[in-house]
Amino acid sequence: MRRLASVEEGRSDRPEEERADPGDVEEGRLWHVTLSVAGTPAPVGEVRRALEQLAHDHPFLLTSRYAGDHAEIRYWEQARDLRDAAAVALRLWGEHRRTAGLPPWEIVGLEVIGRDVYHQRIAEGYGPPPAVPVGVHPF
Repeated sequence: MRRLASVEEGRSDRPEEERADPGDVEEGRLWHVTLSVAGTPAPVGEVRRALEQLAHDHPFLLTSRYAGDHAEIRYWEQARDLRDAAAVALRLWGEHRRTAGLPPWEIVGLEVIGRDVYHQRIAEGYGPPPAVPVGVHPF
């Protein structure tokens, strides 16, 4: 494996508390992602069809809710750390806009939380309820 000359071995620009646990680096951790998008109104049937296509192309999508001018996608992402999970989430809509026929909306919200935080919120009675039923549904 080739090392970058400008990076000293064992050195990280991240503070110690932000570095991933060595056991998490190989396998990654699970992060619950909620991506919210919005923009110019589009026909609701086209929005639904596009989200169904996205879910078909990427079966990791847990649930989507939609209206003519906004949508919310919720799913679990396996990533080394929060930064990696957020980076993937921020690319999702734009990278699949053409192939799935998604509306040209912008990302207006992103929440990425760890699995433990997600389950703690559910146990305490707040936060998003578990996605049941799974799939694409209107708001």
